[in-house]
Amino acid sequence: MKQLNEYLKDLDVLEMVGTGDPEISALTFDSRQAADGFIFVAMRGTKVDGHTFIPKAIAAGCQVVVCEEIPVETPDGVIYIRVADTARSLGWLAACHYDYPSQQLQLVGVTGTNGKTTIVTLLYRLAGELGYKSGLCSTVANFVDQTVIAATHTTPDALTLQGMLRQMVDAGCGYCFMEVSSHAVVQNRIAGLRFAGGVFTNITHDHLDYHLTFDAYLKAKKGFFDGLEKDAFALANADDKNGSVMLQNCKAVHKTFSLREMADYRVRVIESLFEGMHLEINGKELWTPFIGRFNAANLVAVYGAALLLNWDQEEVLTALSKLLPVDGRFETIRSRTGITAVVDYAHTPDALQNVLEALNQIRQAQNDLITVVGTGGDRDPFKRPIMAAEAVKSSTKVILTSDNPRSEDPETIIGQMMEGVDFKDRIKVISITNRREAIRTACSMAKRGMLFW
Repeated sequence: MKQLNEYLKDLDVLEMVGTGDPEISALTFDSRQAADGFIFVAMRGTKVDGHTFIPKAIAAGCQVVVCEEIPVETPDGVIYIRVADTARSLGWLAACHYDYPSQQLQLVGVTGTNGKTTIVTLLYRLAGELGYKSGLCSTVANFVDQTVIAATHTTPDALTLQGMLRQMVDAGCGYCFMEVSSHAVVQNRIAGLRFAGGVFTNITHDHLDYHLTFDAYLKAKKGFFDGLEKDAFALANADDKNGSVMLQNCKAVHKTFSLREMADYRVRVIESLFEGMHLEINGKELWTPFIGRFNAANLVAVYGAALLLNWDQEEVLTALSKLLPVDGRFETIRSRTGITAVVDYAHTPDALQNVLEALNQIRQAQNDLITVVGTGGDRDPFKRPIMAAEAVKSSTKVILTSDNPRSEDPETIIGQMMEGVDFKDRIKVISITNRREAIRTACSMAKRGMLFW
């Protein structure tokens, strides 16, 4: 255990009330977990202000409180530490508590609207193919070497994150690949982390319910790259006009990847079939079971990051050809009767367009494309009609259905999606609120050679 003064060395302390240097056993920002020897960090959330729970934390035994506003009443025996941002301070306190694990491995963060989960998961699997122990922090699952830890957020809170990184270091991992969400940047969940590199995939319409404007969303993504140190790498998608924005004033080593532009790491699709793609990456050819130009971009991003980690080029190319698609990310299923189903997580208009474009490039003219699509509740409502319009434009038949409505009425969400469908195209659209029934209907409509997504 450490003394309080050791925790304070990374904080910009504005004011301190109380004296002493007590021994600290743990940290918490949840007063229900508070106990003797804990530091309680009063966090301001979107719905609840942790400052209101300071008395409860003290009653539970906490002798140290980190806050943005010191209470009027300050009982004896309690040390109050005022900082400008408790969320940022939590990251540094957690880093100290777990002995700075991000400095003991190579941590690579991936940010962008689409492709984050695929790229971090493939980097994790690629590391395994090459014999490296690594960890994974993703939307789908977290891994400490081969041990699975359930994922609740794209990027966990700072305390959970630092704890997982410590587990990775203790398990002998030399690398960690982590999704970095825009929420995590704004909420300072990545404070106290040292990244060996960052990857930017793209940025499209998403999360405007939280960020309110596209500019704010863009600045959140850029905030990650602005924090990279000069000995790290910053790998950006040159095909996205905002890739260059991410690199502006970024101290890290600048590198790019591309399907269309001149770049440090360039990929070309030689042939594309339902069985996979024949690619050329920086003059080297390989076959991969992945489908779609967007997946070609994901693979060249993985290739670039791997080389920037100083992994052997030939070994990387060989291992890349062995990797399989991530579950739920353009996952292809073939029936005995010749029907092809593709499952994808596409949750933005751009991602949906990419998937349908890939299918339309491969399918034959006589094959229909049935699209089953929904949008989540309590999330950006502005994209709902846009996604429906994209589905109708690129499909033979569309079934609008429920997709995790959360607290919203699923039929209201479907109604908002239908607003994006022109009256003349509504003959192509069916609304089935029950997702299971929607999928069953798509299966019953499908004939040999047809596709549904």
